[in-house]
Amino acid sequence: MSNAKLCQVADLADIKDEIVEIRRHIHQHPELSFEEVDTAALVAARLEQWGFAVTRHLGGNGLVGTLRVGSGTRSIGLRADMDALPILEETGLPYASSKPGAMHACGHDGHTAMLLGAARQLARTRNFDGTLNLIFQPAEEAGFNSGAQRMLEDGLFERFPCDAVFGIHNHPGVASGTFMFRSGPFMAACDTVKIRIVGRGSHAARPHLSVDPVVAAASLVMALQTVVSRNIDPMETAVVTVGALHAGSASNVIAEYATLDISVRSFKQEVRALLEQRIRALVAAHVDGYGARAEIDYLRGYPVLVNSEAETEFARSVAEELVGAEQVIAPFGPIAGSEDFAYFLQQRPGCFLRVGNGAGQPMLHNAHYDFNDDNIPVGAAYWTRLVERYLPAKPG
Repeated sequence: MSNAKLCQVADLADIKDEIVEIRRHIHQHPELSFEEVDTAALVAARLEQWGFAVTRHLGGNGLVGTLRVGSGTRSIGLRADMDALPILEETGLPYASSKPGAMHACGHDGHTAMLLGAARQLARTRNFDGTLNLIFQPAEEAGFNSGAQRMLEDGLFERFPCDAVFGIHNHPGVASGTFMFRSGPFMAACDTVKIRIVGRGSHAARPHLSVDPVVAAASLVMALQTVVSRNIDPMETAVVTVGALHAGSASNVIAEYATLDISVRSFKQEVRALLEQRIRALVAAHVDGYGARAEIDYLRGYPVLVNSEAETEFARSVAEELVGAEQVIAPFGPIAGSEDFAYFLQQRPGCFLRVGNGAGQPMLHNAHYDFNDDNIPVGAAYWTRLVERYLPAKPG
């Protein structure tokens, strides 16, 4: 097949407004992890309208739209996430969230819209031969027991076989329409550590009668900074961040306990294991030195996201065909953020890629963030072309 017959960005011009309207509707009506009922219903209705067979309620509110064309035996899976974040939106946009405390601050509304745009285009051109599975996933932001895990537990790839699977995420700080790729470890494993330091409360004027958990916690925050710098090979990547510290409620009271929440990121299994070992040992010993006791809840989160080499090279080549080599960055990263698409890649070869959301734009998980609608025709055209190249139509 010649490239002239493959999808171009301009081919999506006539449906851009329709898909942008869908994106903004989803943005205005965000739903948190495991609550994506209306979003899933909207997606399912559109897919059925365009001729897809839709299977609902995979992993909760997840769904798969399937379109078979020709007699080809190969199959491909494309995934978009649908859930929002518990953030109060501060964009002031006309289509800003109508639900206080819920916001599409990570662009999942845009990811869903781009895949719907591709669904619309592929349904009307049918320029492929094989089986297309569009995976609309809930609860990517859950952190534990997420939407990807639940869809796999419901037999996603057994019920909808995929020879390869692909996903995309927007990336603020890089020009819109720029694609980014990396084979191998691309996004970090993410673990959460919850620590409760139990001391002995007292009047603030009688500190000698207390075991002060605040002092122990404050010292522990500083000690934790040595876990990476003095335990992990400088050539490796790891992050230990104390994101929350809570203790007490009055200036004249020494609290009974303090709590810390820690985020731990890594890219190799052996580094991940060493981080857990050192954090557990340091916390227990350090807190004991202050006469307090530490209760540690170490929660394993998403694994390292590892892109397969062949599929990443294929995905990169499609991007270069579509937008030109000057708008493709490879290799890019690695990225210390995490993604539950990693679970899909543990079971099927594939690639998770990034697309720029605009230089100078607010970062992800920010109350001022918004998805860049200029990416909708670009992303939809990319997905369309990827399918056309992976499942080439027979000549004639």
